[in-house]
Amino acid sequence: MPPSPRKPRPQRVLTVQSTERLGPHLVRLVLTGESLADFGAQESTDAYVKLLFVDPALGLEPPFDLAELRESLPGDQQPVTRTYTVRAIDRDALRLTLDVVTHGDTGYAGPWAQQATVGDVAVVMGPGGGYAPRADVGWHLFAGDLSALPAIAASLEALPAETKGVVLIEVELEEDVLELTAPVGVEVRWLVNPDIADVEFLARAVDAVAWPQGLSEETVQVFAHGERESIKCVRVVLKRREVPRAAISISGYWARGRTEDAFQAEKKTPIGTIED
Repeated sequence: MPPSPRKPRPQRVLTVQSTERLGPHLVRLVLTGESLADFGAQESTDAYVKLLFVDPALGLEPPFDLAELRESLPGDQQPVTRTYTVRAIDRDALRLTLDVVTHGDTGYAGPWAQQATVGDVAVVMGPGGGYAPRADVGWHLFAGDLSALPAIAASLEALPAETKGVVLIEVELEEDVLELTAPVGVEVRWLVNPDIADVEFLARAVDAVAWPQGLSEETVQVFAHGERESIKCVRVVLKRREVPRAAISISGYWARGRTEDAFQAEKKTPIGTIED
């Protein structure tokens, strides 16, 4: 029998409640709407949603019939999704906070986030997710770039006060640095890398960390997410240091020079794979 068609994700039609420029490459959006009341009970600190964009020239009102649109529209008007990690969710107040990375006027979500005003409509699908820091692990390593920052920040806020560890966040500019809330024993290091072609930059920082003795999934937990080629280099370091695979959450959130559509399509090909 052929596989059953995938059930379409529900669309949450939200409105922009506030916007805030956090730095040269990061915009915070607070979205609100009644559909957030059942946003999901999962406790993942890497929860993510997909922002859905439909050509405004079509004059359509959300929610959209995506199957019909994909069948009827030409390629240049197809619906587009962009994935973003949830910074915070307040179901009681019906507020969803997203921190969106921006790089100029190219793409969909970045320019939209930069130009969004209070009252604008946003269509969101999700959440998904699968990681949360283990409270019974005493030492944590977080490594990533601005795309991983929402998940890292949410994870730090969920850690027990006695937790120890290190956070490594790669940014392009000093102005990208933000204040984060973390346990006293967790050191937050912002790493400024103006050379975006240096994909080994973050991996070298991971390798230079003073790792604890006796690495096991009971003693160490690693969260490493960000630009795909950079994270591949981090994976090499973790293998060499014999960090158990069960203690690692790792993936590429994006790939330099790729749209999200191309990035997602490459996930099942050799170039898109981060080796276990």
